[in-house]
Amino acid sequence: MSDEIKHECGLAFIRLRKPFSYYLQKYGTVMYGLNKLYLLMEKQHNRGQDGAGIAAVKLSVEPGYPYLHRTRSNAQQPIADIFFKIGQEIQELEKYQHDIKQYPGLMKGHVPFLGELLLGHLRYGTQGKNNVEFCHPFIKRDLIPGRNLAMAGNFNLVNTEELFALINIDPGEFQRQSDLAAMMEVVHHFLSKEDEKNPNAADIATVLKKATPLFDGGYTVGGLIGNGCSFVMRDAHGIRPAYYYISNDVIVAGSERASIRTSFNVGENEVLELMPGNALIVDDMGNYKVEQILEPKERRACSFERIYFSRGSDEKIYRERIALGHHLSKAVLECVEYDLKNTIFSYIPNTAEVAFYGLVKGMEDYLNQIKIQRILSWGPDINEEKLQQMINRKIRQEKIAIKDVKLRTFITEDTGRNEMVQHVYDITYGTVRKDEDTLVVIDDSIVRGTTLKESIVRMLARLHPKKIIIVSSAPQIRYPDCYGIDMSKLGDFIAFRAAIELLKEREMEDVLRCVYEKIKDLQRNNQLHTENIVRQIYKPFTTEEISDKIAQLITPKDLNIPVQVIYQTIEDLHDSCPTNTGDWYFTGNYPTPGGNRVVNKAFINYYEGKNVRGY
Repeated sequence: MSDEIKHECGLAFIRLRKPFSYYLQKYGTVMYGLNKLYLLMEKQHNRGQDGAGIAAVKLSVEPGYPYLHRTRSNAQQPIADIFFKIGQEIQELEKYQHDIKQYPGLMKGHVPFLGELLLGHLRYGTQGKNNVEFCHPFIKRDLIPGRNLAMAGNFNLVNTEELFALINIDPGEFQRQSDLAAMMEVVHHFLSKEDEKNPNAADIATVLKKATPLFDGGYTVGGLIGNGCSFVMRDAHGIRPAYYYISNDVIVAGSERASIRTSFNVGENEVLELMPGNALIVDDMGNYKVEQILEPKERRACSFERIYFSRGSDEKIYRERIALGHHLSKAVLECVEYDLKNTIFSYIPNTAEVAFYGLVKGMEDYLNQIKIQRILSWGPDINEEKLQQMINRKIRQEKIAIKDVKLRTFITEDTGRNEMVQHVYDITYGTVRKDEDTLVVIDDSIVRGTTLKESIVRMLARLHPKKIIIVSSAPQIRYPDCYGIDMSKLGDFIAFRAAIELLKEREMEDVLRCVYEKIKDLQRNNQLHTENIVRQIYKPFTTEEISDKIAQLITPKDLNIPVQVIYQTIEDLHDSCPTNTGDWYFTGNYPTPGGNRVVNKAFINYYEGKNVRGY
């Protein structure tokens, strides 16, 4: 994705089902669980680079000794930082007892995070708060083991204020800024109530059935309880992803199927999807059940997971991204007027690469049809030279853009970002014939258009192509997200700005005032959640009209080379990603009432000139 957005989080859960001595004997290390947690988190590091944290619960600990531990880091490489420190503790122990790793009981007693229950989290700061206090897991401590709670998740809630009110808590400044703080207070509230009925043996399913119907948002959340019970739960629409794997040795859950497969070297069918509204619940003895907590609603799994967020090493995601690119081939062929001889195809690294292969595959399919038709049309007038020339015709592919990752890290923290952003990508010179070749470049999505305008289009123009075509494997992003992706300000979206420009050009600015007044009416009647009024901003225009205006907006004023933008259609998105139909950021069709409230509030902020979040 050329435009950086903060997004998503990653969850890693491990429950060891055997004593530590078992893992020492079978796998040669008492560190089996921690080693696997490290792998599971590293294989999901794409999901969060602002911070990380882990929590561990030890079973059968004598009274007076700690059994719940938690550490977090917001270092530049937070996962490595956490596990390096754990390694240092073990090395310190080995200085005095070099073979201590051969004694599982001693290791468990001396290494804080050598617990049977492990919960890891990778964080993207969706609310812009990147200090370590906002890193998951959060913990609630109590003298009663069954009321100690550690929680982490991948989510956003849009009703945190209501949650605090429901359990009569006046939140502090920190709690107001954290969705997890609100969620945790609610879960802990019902956990404590259940613990009163069944001391140290609260029914976790009952706790979740009372707590989770109150949450408005998309979530996958995990929790460890001090008495040895644990859970992983997914929202009723399946907005955020969750997968699990169970063997005799271990129970595992994570945000991506591929990360579990790789970390534990298991087949695709051995890793199961935790279905919407369900919870994986593990008791203090390591017995598990998957129980329906919420009545499943219409499946609205986030399509951005397939387009961009999740790693493409998952075989289904890989095929879906191929399909996304392939679906665009017809529109691109029409745009280049079927002139493949004078067209070069490339992609914006790194996540658009798989969609690029799909786009090229579509071009190859068309070219192969042309080859067959031409050869058949020759009849007897054929010779080896003509045949060889035709067979050797290829789709012209080049790696035009090379991303400078180190520079990217630097400039995201620099106040002169717009000036420096021109150099995020390096260009490969000598790949384009000046004023002859059309250059087609695919990106996985276009959010703000800033990097396209300030960096990529300028960079591509240095090659002097006849025309530049930017292709997005995602549809136009028109609306905020409030379920885990940090896209909350309407004015940030290039599609929204394009619609506003069209309204101004056609002297239809009264549409903005009408939308504002309708939303204010809803607000006065406490009905913001009932309808997405912002859809009316786009209603007067076709998708193509908005795409053409976007092309103008991302073209630097001093550039004379024509620029065109092609977007994925909603229909082809759903055809490519049939199990992830969540498309509210494209269509405005939100799965929960809180989404409508957020988009309407975001428009009020825009109209009133407030540069603040919509939730």
